[in-house]
Order: sequence, then C-alpha cells, then structure tokens
Amino acid sequence: MAFDIFGFTLSKKPKKDVGTFITPENDDGAITYVEGGGFVGTYLNTDIDAKDENLLIQKYREMSMTQEVDLAIADVVNESVLHETGKSSIAISLDEVELSDSIKTKISDEFKKVVKLLDFNKTGCDLFKKWYVDGKIYHHIIVDTKKPKDGIKSLIPVDALDIKKVREIQREKDPTTNVEFIKKIEEYFIYKPDQQTGQYLPQGRYSEEIKVSVDAVSYVHSGVIDAEKQVVIGYLYKAIKPYNQLRMIEDSLVIYRLARAPERRIFYIDVGNLPKVKAEQYLRSVMDKYKQKVVYNAVTGEVEDQKKQMSMLEDFWLPRREGGRGTEISTLPSGANLGEIEDIEYFRKKLYQSLNVPISRIEGTEQTSFNLGRTSEINRDEIKFSKFISRIRHRFSALFTDLLRVQLLLKGIIKEDDWHEIKDSLEYIWTKDSHYTELKQNEVMRERFEILSGVDEYVGKYVSNEWVRKNILRQTDADIKEIDKQIKKETGIKPDDFEYNPDLTGNTTAPM
Repeated sequence: MAFDIFGFTLSKKPKKDVGTFITPENDDGAITYVEGGGFVGTYLNTDIDAKDENLLIQKYREMSMTQEVDLAIADVVNESVLHETGKSSIAISLDEVELSDSIKTKISDEFKKVVKLLDFNKTGCDLFKKWYVDGKIYHHIIVDTKKPKDGIKSLIPVDALDIKKVREIQREKDPTTNVEFIKKIEEYFIYKPDQQTGQYLPQGRYSEEIKVSVDAVSYVHSGVIDAEKQVVIGYLYKAIKPYNQLRMIEDSLVIYRLARAPERRIFYIDVGNLPKVKAEQYLRSVMDKYKQKVVYNAVTGEVEDQKKQMSMLEDFWLPRREGGRGTEISTLPSGANLGEIEDIEYFRKKLYQSLNVPISRIEGTEQTSFNLGRTSEINRDEIKFSKFISRIRHRFSALFTDLLRVQLLLKGIIKEDDWHEIKDSLEYIWTKDSHYTELKQNEVMRERFEILSGVDEYVGKYVSNEWVRKNILRQTDADIKEIDKQIKKETGIKPDDFEYNPDLTGNTTAPM
C-alpha cells in the first residue's frame, strides 16, 4: 500500500492515461483544479470555494432548528429509518450477485460489521438526519496499517464544514493534433477545521490543511448539484427563499401589531411663554420622564424595554403656547384588520411545499389520515412522498456501499475488479413499519379472497386451479409446493383429490 498522503490507499496505480480531452463532470461537488502543463501544484487554497458551501450548510442547520422545518425533517427521517426491537434497520440482499455461496456469506457478515461500526441500528435516525440537513456526510476510516487484513477498526465522523474533496486534473498537449488530453486525475480530501468553529491547536494557532487519501474518507452527498456553481446542495436548498420570506413577514406582522394594536395618545404640553429653545428643552424633559423605547427582538420574539410600559408606545408629544387650553391628553384609535393572516398562510404553505412533505402531515388539519389498505383512497401526495423516500434511501445507501468496499478489499475477500462487477447488483432492504405492513398485507389478502369467492364457480370450466392460485392468490411455484405439502400433512388427503372427488369437494362436475 502507498502512503503518499495521509491515510491508506487501496489502489496501487494512480489514475493516468485517461485518453480523453473532455473534463469529467463534477457530480460530487469537488473542487476541480485543472493544470495545462506537466506540473500539478500540491497546495490549493480552498477558503474561497468552500466558503459558499459552508454558508449554505450553516443556513441549513439554522433552518432545521425552526418548528416548521423540523417537523418536515422529522417526517422524512422517521419514514426513512425505522428502529424496532429485535430487527436490523437495514439488511443486504445478494440474490442478484453472481458469486459463490461462501463468498456471499462473507459479504453478508462484513456488511453486519459495517452496520455495527456505524451503530446504525441505534443511531441511524441521527446519522440520516445529519446527512439530510447538511446534504453530505463524511467519516474518517481508521485502519491499522500494520494489520490491514483486520479491516476497518473504527469510523470517526467529520464535520462537513471542515473537509472538502479536491480533484486535480493534469493535461498534456498532443504534438500531432495539438489537442490537450487528460493525462492524470488525482483525487483527495483537504481537512482544515473552520476558523469560525474555534478549533485551536495547543499553541493557540489554527491547524494547517491536511491532505487525506480518498480511500481513507467515506463521502456521501445528496446527489443534487448546482448547475451554475458546481457545488453540492442539500434537500433544504429550495426551501431557503420561502423560509426567509415567511420569517420576515411574520416578524413584520408582529411589529405592526405591536405598533398598531394599542391606542396611542397625544400629549399637548403647555409651555407658556417660554422661548423656543427652552420650550423644546422642557418638552424633551417631560418626554424622557414618561416615555421609554420599545424594541422587538426578532431572534427571541420578545419585546424589550426598560419599564415594560406598553401603553407608552408610539405616543405623540406636542407643545402648546399660552392662551391655549393648557396641558391636554387625547387618544387615537388602534389599527384595524389586525386579525387577517392570509399572507402568512400563503407563505407557510409555500414553505411546506418546498420541504418535500405532504402538507396534510404538517398543517394538522382534520383530514390528516388515509386508508392504509385501498390504494384508491391514498392521497396522491403520500404516493409522491413514498417515492421520494425510496429515492433518498437509495442515495444514502452509498454510505454502506463505500464502507463495504473498503472492508472487503482490506480483508481480501474480493478484488477490485470483482467489486466493480457486483456493486451494481447489491440491494439494501430497509425495515418497514411492521404495523403498517401487517395492515397492508391483511387488506391485500382480504381483497384476494373476495375475488376468489367470485370466480370459484368458474374453476374447472374457464380457468384452472393452478391459474387461480398463481394469478389471484399470487402464489409462486415454491408456495404452491409448500402449501400442498402442508395440506397433505394436515388432512392426509392429496390436494389433487379436491378437484376430482365429488365426495370431497361437493362438486358433481366431472373434470374436463
């Protein structure tokens, strides 16, 4: 194994002689550094490029702490990852993998070790939520370099703000065609704790950038790439604008109502024959004596003042000369239409639509339930939501695929070439809600037997018994064989006798 940079490397040969002039598509949000000459720099400043992504991640985390967004995220996570006693949250299926049974058994065992290293059966929801909010998730893979055959020792989570993938592309010009071809592609990660996080070395200095091998880091992203900036964006990205709009209009509504709700007063202060300057000073002294500044805090949602005298808000102070009616206090009416919130509801609905969760799940209306059995009675939004869950599950499964690859190659169970052959055949089985599954199965079985009772009189005339069992009851050949064996064991009667013996079936129709 080579150790050119920090961490272990599984591939012994670098990627070279690519043989194309087209720059690879940036489908993982890596910083792509293209060099036209024969020298590729070993240092790359990622502060500017990583800043925008870090700001996005910080925005996602801020949004996830609000009520509306948190409810939507909770629905997505709870539907995606289920924790039930005695069941693994995820399992692997190797039915489509063309390998020997012994190798399949080893792969299944190593997959269980990967799940255990992640502690996924206990903390899978937290891990999935972290990935869903940030749009990416990193793990540092710890391997004993002296005993690589022992496989992965541990997995250390890495903050998405502190690490970035870099892709260096080296080009060289063809002397005949004068076309620049890609000669070599090198990928690695740069780890540098963000200065805003306050991570210091013991000397009080910020840590330096560390180049980490691509095999030593597990990186799984959302799969959503910004077409313009070529950066990975999270699933909450499209909710940023409606989120900001809703927050601003809610704050403005609160401020408006605080300002317009109370009945404001007009104070006419008698200044007598005082000169203009002294009259203004006298009026100011009276104002300072009775009035305080009331400020609305948009962060906490509180109204902050010193004396907590809400009645003094937005009062008017006017001087009155001698000859007037003296000091007088009058009242202005409060604002009207303070109970209208149609604009709030509009922006809230717009936010819900951007969070990938059916609105009925969040709004808490009376029509929040749907029939678990009949598909015709299931809300269309629920069907779309179910497909969305399946899609993000598939994307998140890349975490297990990546770690399983490292584990199998380190232990020498399979080779790199074999892995490329089987990786697309791996299937992951996510645990479903057992209560929902049971209700669904019962409903489906009831529907099948209702159909069976309607075609029973046609068995032996227009349809065969085998056709009924395969097309209505949906029994496979293995199911039919096993059920026939059980019937014979329980009754001592051959299942074929039911078709032809009138004394047993009560049907006097002779077989055709």
